[in-house]
Amino acid sequence: MKKFLLVLLVMLFSLPVMALTVEVKTAGKNEKIVCEIGYRLLNANQIPYKITFYVINNTKDPNASTYYRDGSIGVYDSLIKYTQDENELAGVLAHEISHAIDYRQGILRGYFSFMNVFNSKNYEYKADKRAVDFMVKANYNPIGLIVALNRIAPEYRYDVFSTHPLTSRRTATIYEYIYTKYPEYLVQNEYKDNMIYQNFLITSKENRKRLEEKIKSNSTKKVKYL
Repeated sequence: MKKFLLVLLVMLFSLPVMALTVEVKTAGKNEKIVCEIGYRLLNANQIPYKITFYVINNTKDPNASTYYRDGSIGVYDSLIKYTQDENELAGVLAHEISHAIDYRQGILRGYFSFMNVFNSKNYEYKADKRAVDFMVKANYNPIGLIVALNRIAPEYRYDVFSTHPLTSRRTATIYEYIYTKYPEYLVQNEYKDNMIYQNFLITSKENRKRLEEKIKSNSTKKVKYL
């Protein structure tokens, strides 16, 4: 009986990997794109963890996920269709790589990192900022992350019961981080004529005004974005 239960547990824990392996067989060109960008980010940032990338086919949700158990990153094929250039896709992958790193660090190689769910919004902000650093190090334009989120992430009314902050708060925080640490990307902005980025400038007007007030007052307080 004990042997049967042990075999059953092994089979259950193996199912997610088996499912992903089946999907990868038909990934083709998309898998090549994802792997090239993903490994460029890993290598440029000298990330000392084994992280693998998978393309999950036939999905309607333009998203990507990091799997807690092994730190692998699954990229939905619809995300590849929605993003328009490598910077955008690199931004999403860099964000997920940050999660994969967090899943590997801590007690027993991050065995209890699933507890991050109880502080998930802070980990999302952390992953966004770290993604910007990863992108710059790999010679990607970090504004691509703002464009990608503005393009694919919905805007809910509230984030009280969500694991993620409001998209408006995320993009405003990313903008502030770029403004503070990598302002050259805003001065020489290759996205200035991009319609998605222009839409971000319209919808983030009040948040950018709050950032401007913080800068003028030399305040060190955290901006409360809308």
